[in-house]
Amino acid sequence: MHKISFSLAPTPILHAGPGKIAGLSGILNNYGKRILLITGEKSFGASNAHAAIFQQLNDGEFDVRQFKVEHEPSPAMVDKAVESFGTHNPVAILAVGGGSVMDAAKAISAMIPLDEPVKDYLEGVGSKVHPGVKIPFIAVPTTSGTGSESTRNAVLSEVGKHGYKKSMRHVNFISDAAILDANLMVSCPPNVTAYSGMDAFTQLLESYLSNDSNFYSDLLATEGLRHIAGSLRQAYEEGTDLDARSGMAIAAYLSGVTLTNVGLGLVHGLAGVIGGYKNIPHGVICSALMPSCNRITVRLLRAKASTHPALIKYSIAGKIFCTNDSKSAEYYTDYLLELMEQWVVEMSIPKLSAFGITKDDLREFAREGENKNNPVPLNTDEISEVLELSM
Repeated sequence: MHKISFSLAPTPILHAGPGKIAGLSGILNNYGKRILLITGEKSFGASNAHAAIFQQLNDGEFDVRQFKVEHEPSPAMVDKAVESFGTHNPVAILAVGGGSVMDAAKAISAMIPLDEPVKDYLEGVGSKVHPGVKIPFIAVPTTSGTGSESTRNAVLSEVGKHGYKKSMRHVNFISDAAILDANLMVSCPPNVTAYSGMDAFTQLLESYLSNDSNFYSDLLATEGLRHIAGSLRQAYEEGTDLDARSGMAIAAYLSGVTLTNVGLGLVHGLAGVIGGYKNIPHGVICSALMPSCNRITVRLLRAKASTHPALIKYSIAGKIFCTNDSKSAEYYTDYLLELMEQWVVEMSIPKLSAFGITKDDLREFAREGENKNNPVPLNTDEISEVLELSM
């Protein structure tokens, strides 16, 4: 058992439950009337969120400017938004959409006060340290995956042979308020529900297994995993099920809290490299890597000791997903590994090869991938095996 000693980053003021979007104008009025609205390019207009939000913005006589995020955000996209809307002097940034919208809004919120190129502040790319100033940021997710509404980092990428996927990070970047309203998520299509949900699954499991995990993060991660077990497949199969959508919203939010505090593992260490090289949805990359990464990690842990603490956690996680409560620890671990593989197939999530990734690419990914907080380090050959099995 962990010693009860830990630190916890701030979390947003949280409004969770169907119908909570009705309180949006009241939240915004705490800051003022000039609002910069960040949305997806097409998804917002086609979603249930559009009418519910614009009705309040119009009735509240807010001065709204809108910026649309066309794809996963890049430094150039953020710089363009800062240049275009900084002179509007928004008093708050309202983000409505998926993880890309959240990350873009978070970066725009942080860069309007500085009016400088955001690349200068990206970890591993720039050399400057952000002072943490920002425009107040309100997050309204319409998907359940990255948990960006509760994280401290904004992930930006430049895609290409020499591309990257890097974060700008500060504890002040966490959203000031978040609204998790399942009514805004029912229009999320099944494929996005699947791979964003698997991303949340991955984040919860990786933070639970993290070498930096603690008493509190374990409580949150296991609760999040229970919501994944009870909600992901149902949300995928019956998208209008508000209970399932609410469960996934909480799971994704908790995954953001846990990753912010204790970090992630090899799946995300590789996903950042691959996402910088190819324009592949982040959740798809995580889904493709998750089964093989965990299977090989378990193999290495079992070679060390059958009582390794991480193996105990694998069995606890597996038992959350299994309806039979009278099996061995090894059974629950194997059950979890098989379930990951099964869900990727049953939810029709594509492999990496579907996006033009080749075996030649894998060698480079294996060299650049980070073990981060994986419970056991993998060498280059073992990481290559993870990648080959993900093809």
